[in-house]
Amino acid sequence: MADKKPLLGETPAAAPPHYEAQAIQHGALPARNGPPAGKNPLPRGPFPLDIPVLNQLRGKRVILASASPRRKQIIAALGIPNIEITPSTKPENLSKEDLGPLEYVLQTAIQKCLDVYEVSLANSLKSIPDPSLVLSADTVIVTNAGKILEKPRSEADHLATLKMLRDQKVHKCYTAVAALAPREDARGPGYNLETTVEETKVYFDGDVSDELIEAYVKTREGVDKAGGYGLQGMGSLLVDRIEGSADNVVGLPLRATLALIEKAVMNQGEDGESEEED
Repeated sequence: MADKKPLLGETPAAAPPHYEAQAIQHGALPARNGPPAGKNPLPRGPFPLDIPVLNQLRGKRVILASASPRRKQIIAALGIPNIEITPSTKPENLSKEDLGPLEYVLQTAIQKCLDVYEVSLANSLKSIPDPSLVLSADTVIVTNAGKILEKPRSEADHLATLKMLRDQKVHKCYTAVAALAPREDARGPGYNLETTVEETKVYFDGDVSDELIEAYVKTREGVDKAGGYGLQGMGSLLVDRIEGSADNVVGLPLRATLALIEKAVMNQGEDGESEEED
């Protein structure tokens, strides 16, 4: 079919902008030749969240009491630069049987947070300020029978764990988060400690084959993860769906963590006021 020609006196329709030029303008593709002469390049997003608590923490010392690269990646989304990674060296030897899943994961996160905070104060120098915030987290997987699963201890344990989770179809993931900020008024114990435990239900695909589980275990992706699988990676092949926060399963519920940071850093007068009223 021949192209339609404009009628006499009619202005030809303008061609749409070139796709690559638009992609460069929106940041989807890099500009090959740089900005136009005499002009500075425009900054590209995403930009840090402009909220009071994060603005207050920028330029301050913030410690993540975890060696998990996944938690570091999640907390970095808030736009806090130069987060220190200082994992706790204290043994995680609390009794699962005596405490139960919720209290166990919570007390483990608190123990990590306090340990790293106390060590940072003991090793402080005049040239290094005390931390303005310490964050810690702990994640466990809990079966239908209430058994706490952490990281697999061996390949055989890893295989047995994933097959059990598949056969049970549904289990729970609990992540406890602790946020500690020094009190400006130095009222005892000298810091605010805010905590939460978040729950996500995870449904495994009951049709996942033994062969797929065995192949996944051989990738070694899940060796350092509670329950032995990584929802953010190839482990998603084992999962049918979830109910709740996905980043809670990955290791750090971001929205709940931001709320804790705000409480610990910004709401330091509330506890004192309530104690005086009592």
